[in-house]
Amino acid sequence: MGPLRLAHADGYPAKPVQLVVPFPPGGAVDIVGRTISKKLSDRLGQPIVVENKAGAGSVVGAAYVANAPADGYTLLISSGSTFTVNPALNAKLPYDPVKSYEPVGLVARVPLILLAHRDVPVNNLRQLIAAVQRTPDKFSYGSFGNGTTGHFAAELTWSAAGIKLMHVPYRGSAPAMADLMGGQIPFTIDTVAAALPQLKAGKIKAIAVTGATRATQLPDVPTVAESGFTGFSADSWLAVVAPRGLPAEAKAKLHKALADTMADAEIRSKLIAAGLEPSYATGDA
Repeated sequence: MGPLRLAHADGYPAKPVQLVVPFPPGGAVDIVGRTISKKLSDRLGQPIVVENKAGAGSVVGAAYVANAPADGYTLLISSGSTFTVNPALNAKLPYDPVKSYEPVGLVARVPLILLAHRDVPVNNLRQLIAAVQRTPDKFSYGSFGNGTTGHFAAELTWSAAGIKLMHVPYRGSAPAMADLMGGQIPFTIDTVAAALPQLKAGKIKAIAVTGATRATQLPDVPTVAESGFTGFSADSWLAVVAPRGLPAEAKAKLHKALADTMADAEIRSKLIAAGLEPSYATGDA
């Protein structure tokens, strides 16, 4: 029995696995990472340690994982901005969005939403556009960071509407939401997941969802497309990746563990309740 026990101990995973969130606590990526970590841990048989390594619109955390050993013990969960928006804005990233990573799986679609301070006399996108057109130099908007999917989706919205608002980038959702509620900024764009608690409490107002469909948790909030911009769609997604070059055993076990986690009814229910749309796809899809 000794050799059998030793073989099992040496198999993957033999120690805790680090799941890096490249954004501050409180945003959609952090919510999903912490929601799936316990079930993922149960399936792998080792603790999943969630660690926030925020900075530079996810670049700090993404680079950390890209440079980690390709042994399956360091994973990254991040949004589309890490793999699509950042490379489009910065040709000298310290990681390659394709060559640096091994996909483990897509886990969720992340609806984005335009929001307003509750005292701003704007209740829908048409009213927002009209207000900006009347006083074009008055309004600004916040986002959870430069080069993020929120920043990108907001700029696409303003471009479609023919208006300009000054962008105020924040280091994550929490400080942007705090300044919106405090009246330091009149508008912001964020994930439905980050905004949902404040919307339910009546502390902020929803203007429009930027995706192709209405958010499950906010069925009364129209999309940008429904607000007069037919065909408009700009939302985000979340995926788990590992450093490129995973051993076959680690890759197979991670794929199976993530697939089982995302098929779990409790996990799916928690993600939906948090304002996210579970949308699992294998890294080989």
